[in-house]
Amino acid sequence: MKFIMAIIKPFKLDEVREALTGLGIEGMTVTEVKGYGRQKGQSEIYRGAEYEVHFLPKVKIEIALNADQVERCVEAISTAAGSGKIGDGKIFVMDLEKTLRIRTGETDAQAL
Repeated sequence: MKFIMAIIKPFKLDEVREALTGLGIEGMTVTEVKGYGRQKGQSEIYRGAEYEVHFLPKVKIEIALNADQVERCVEAISTAAGSGKIGDGKIFVMDLEKTLRIRTGETDAQAL
């Protein structure tokens, strides 16, 4: 089992969700987050005054899935979230040691 965490631009969330639904990915957790990478923030103008925004709004997607789904999932996220511009985000893939569905007591692959 694997755990995928992707940080993407907020306006790309629906495209990513649709791409993953098309692959049969049944569940994900989405969190609004703030951060920066190589972008290092951006300048904005509010009421005529320029100021620096150091932490940009992003969306974090978390998905637990079987190892055989990882490559297709990463490809789908990358294609749907990508624009070719700085700030598109990152995808992290980690090993997932154990999963338990609380309601039924199912574990590991059956719990996904």
